[in-house]
Amino acid sequence: MHATRNTALVAWMTEHGHSSNSLADAVNGAVERLTGRPGGLDGSSIRSWKAGRVKWPKSATRKALEDVTGLTAVALGFVPRGRSPVPAAPPQDGHGVKDRTLVGGAAAATTTAAAPGTPSRRIGMSDVDRLRVRFVEVIATDQRHGGQLGVERRAAMLADEALNLQNAGSATERVRNSLYACAASFRSSAMWAAIDGCRYDDAKAHMREAQALAEMSGDQTIKFRIWSHTGTMYRHLGRPVDALAANDVARNLNIACRDPLFASLGHARHAATYGLTGDSAAVRRSLGRAQDALERADPDLARPVWMAAVRSGAELETLALAAHFRLGDFERAETHAHRSLTLLGPGMRRDRAINTARLAVAQLGQGDAELAVGTAMKVPSDIAAQHARVTFLLQEFGAALRATAPGSTAAQSWTEHAVAARRTTA
Repeated sequence: MHATRNTALVAWMTEHGHSSNSLADAVNGAVERLTGRPGGLDGSSIRSWKAGRVKWPKSATRKALEDVTGLTAVALGFVPRGRSPVPAAPPQDGHGVKDRTLVGGAAAATTTAAAPGTPSRRIGMSDVDRLRVRFVEVIATDQRHGGQLGVERRAAMLADEALNLQNAGSATERVRNSLYACAASFRSSAMWAAIDGCRYDDAKAHMREAQALAEMSGDQTIKFRIWSHTGTMYRHLGRPVDALAANDVARNLNIACRDPLFASLGHARHAATYGLTGDSAAVRRSLGRAQDALERADPDLARPVWMAAVRSGAELETLALAAHFRLGDFERAETHAHRSLTLLGPGMRRDRAINTARLAVAQLGQGDAELAVGTAMKVPSDIAAQHARVTFLLQEFGAALRATAPGSTAAQSWTEHAVAARRTTA
């Protein structure tokens, strides 16, 4: 019997600009982070996956691939041993194999949950706890990769999974509210991934659903996250008035009044938006309030996993960097960049890449081209190629370098590095 080509994997690689060699390198790196030893894949290994000759990779390799893509191995077209492959449905809307795989899976789950005559079961907090574990995984994947379409779709799929449980059996009011909160949490992560990837129409669609789910849940923390993300979305869209209004909704929630750590994040995001307006006095005022609130926050209080960088102070430094960066105050921006890079956790590759790129622009803005190029070269090539905001920042950096130091050794070094990086990720 001939092997069946893995069209789902091929579609994902095409969409994300991966060659067989570049995907092998990315998975090898993820294997090393998981096991401490580099993986042994090469381009021919990936071609065997694409051709369908390897139907189910080994466990460590499979987990590494899922970390790189943000999707399960099954969603990528692999078939667990002992199972028959499921024929792909014909395309309905031109979005590709991966969309059909995920949407088809969600539809099947809904049908199973709601099928007439299916015995009802009791839905409990153990079901909620399993979803919460998946949410932690989504947050970790987002922090590593950020803005990827695979992260967005995985989060949206898990939101549907949480909603499907509402129809799968009987549950207490507490459990149902918790399920709505889980669905809102996943949908807010889909929204954030779309914002981070500059897919703003998709982000708005996720936002509307996330807001509705959060209202049904009554969960203040997830309401705060959604409205805070909404403010960030409008800031990235260049709409500071809407950004401040959305962030005010978050800041006026009870959770921000009860817990200074949430208040700190609200003030810091206000500062980043004021940076967009050029109001340096408002930036300083908001950052001062954010710092005061951070110092008053109880470090031992339990908080959602997505608040970890706020708790450490890394998020305040990142938003202070963003504010001064937009003001064109590159000396202060550089100071906050260094602080943020010191405080960011090792798994936060996306934030580290963005802040490193901003640091390079800030150093160039102060006239130190050689130092700036050395900093920009530290941005990992895979993130530089696949993350929209990092790509834009480095393009901005290259244009400024050519304008301020044309023909210089620094400019030549950056051009050579950029060409080599494109070849590596091609």
